[in-house]
This record gives sequence, structure tokens and C-alpha cells, in this order.
Amino acid sequence: MNNKSLVCLFVLAACALTQARADEAPATPQFKKCLDAAAGVTATSVQCIGAEIDRQDAVLNRNYKKAMTILSAERKQSLMKAQRAWLAYRSAQCGFEFDPNGGTMAHIISTDCVREMTAERARFLGTIEQ
Repeated sequence: MNNKSLVCLFVLAACALTQARADEAPATPQFKKCLDAAAGVTATSVQCIGAEIDRQDAVLNRNYKKAMTILSAERKQSLMKAQRAWLAYRSAQCGFEFDPNGGTMAHIISTDCVREMTAERARFLGTIEQ
């Protein structure tokens, strides 16, 4: 197998991984449609992931603001502290997932890490009740 074939194989594997992760974490229909249309093209897949991060981040922010309106003052402080810690954790974890020797697959994996963690956090924040 030549180098070009290996690169194609790795890109297809990365796209399959991203699709599998999209099926696990909350994802919008637009994201799944975009990934299908990307057909394994790395740059297009990363654009799809970036657009989904923006959508999930908007949900996260709405859910966070809603939670902050219903919590007691003490719980608000606790949530702010937890949210700051979560942001630091997401940054560290997804930074770790970017393997500098991982080629284009590393970019897809680390970017999708941000998408997946943001979607999960948005879902969690949407469950907060008084």
C-alpha cells in the first residue's frame, strides 16, 4: 500500500469515528447531513464539526443562563465554579487529544472532542432544576 492509500484510509477512519461519536453525543440533523455530504474530506468535515460546535455552544449558553435564573445564590456560585472548571477540563482534554504526530486525523479527533463535550455539557445544563 502506498502513502496516498494510507492517507485515504486514515481520513476515512477519522470520518467514521466522527460519525460514530455524532451518533453517541447529542447532534443536530444539520451536523449529520453535513458529515454525510463531506464524504470524508478532512477540511469539510472539520467545517461541519465547527458549525456544530457553534450550535451546541448556543444551546449550552441558553441552558446555563436558564439555570442561573432558577438557582439560589449559593447554587449559582457553585455552578459558576463548576462551569469554569469544566471549561478548563474541556480545553485540556481536547488539547491532549490533538496528537501532533496524528496528521489530519488528529485535527478531526480534537475538534470533535470539543463538539462532543460541549453537546454533553449542554444536555446536562438543560437538566438542572431548582
